[in-house]
Amino acid sequence: MSSHHHEHHHNHDVNAKTIVYLIWSFVINILLSIAELIAGIIGGSVALIGDALHNTSDALSILIAVMAYKIGLKKSDKRFTFGFKRAEIIGAFVNLILLFISAFYLFAEGLSRIISPQDINGKLIIYISILALVIDTLTAKLSHHEAHHNANMKMLFLHNLADAFGSVGVIISGLCVIYLDWHFIDGIIALMIAAYMLFHSIVAFPKVVKILMNATPDNIDIDKIRKHLLKIKNISDVHHIHVWNIDEHHISFECHIVSEDINVVTKVKDVLAKNFNIEHTNIQIETKEADCKNCYL
Repeated sequence: MSSHHHEHHHNHDVNAKTIVYLIWSFVINILLSIAELIAGIIGGSVALIGDALHNTSDALSILIAVMAYKIGLKKSDKRFTFGFKRAEIIGAFVNLILLFISAFYLFAEGLSRIISPQDINGKLIIYISILALVIDTLTAKLSHHEAHHNANMKMLFLHNLADAFGSVGVIISGLCVIYLDWHFIDGIIALMIAAYMLFHSIVAFPKVVKILMNATPDNIDIDKIRKHLLKIKNISDVHHIHVWNIDEHHISFECHIVSEDINVVTKVKDVLAKNFNIEHTNIQIETKEADCKNCYL
C-alpha cells in the first residue's frame, strides 16, 4: 500500500514586474556584450572580449531563468510526471559548460598577450568600458531593492556588481596602455576575468550536477529523518529512503514504512513537512520486513 502526497507551491517571489525587468536586463546585457565584443576585436583588447563573454554568460543566465520560469508553469503530463521544474537546472548546466569554455579561451589568450603584447586602442577600450560600467552600475542599483526578497534579483544584482568591477579593470587596462604604454596589462586583466569566471563555474557546478544526479540535498540528513520517523508510534522500521531535488527549491521523498497501522502515513507526512520542509512524498506501507527483501537504504 502506498500513499502519494503532492502540493504545488508557486514561487511568490516571481511576479510580472520582475519578469519584465529580467527581460529588459537580458536585452541590455546582450547589446552591451555585442558592443564590447566588436570594440574588443577592433581595439585588439582580449580583456574587453573577456568582459563581453562574461556579460554574455550573465545575459544567458537571465534568459534561462525567465524561460525556466515560463516552462515551469506548464502542468505535468503522462510523460513528464514531475512537470518541467528541472528546465532551469538543465539550462544552468549548459550555461556553466559555456562559461568553462570561455574561461579557458581567455586564459589561453591572456597568456598569449602577456608573452607577446599587441597594440591596443586604449581610448576605444576606455569609452566602451565606461559605457559598460554605467549600464552595470544602473542595473545593479535597480535590482538592489528587489534583491532583498527575490533570489533571481539577488543573483542579478551580484552579477551586475561583478560586471561593474570587470569594467573598471578594463578601464585601468586602457589607461595603462595610454599613459604607461603597458600593453601586456590587457593580458593580465583577461586572466583575472577568466579566473573569476572559472571560480564561479567551479562553485556552481557541483550543486547543479547533484540535482541532475538526484543526489540527497545537502541540507537533508537521511539518518536524522529515519530517527524522527521511528519515533512515531506503530512504526517498526523505515527503509528504501530516497530524497532528491526536483529542482533547486522542491524536494521529493519516498520510503517504505513497516507498520500494521496505515494511519501512520498522515503522521509521517506531518513530520516530514514540519521538520524537513518536505511536502512531496510517496510512502509505501509494508506489514512485515520480508515484503521488501531487495530494498536498500
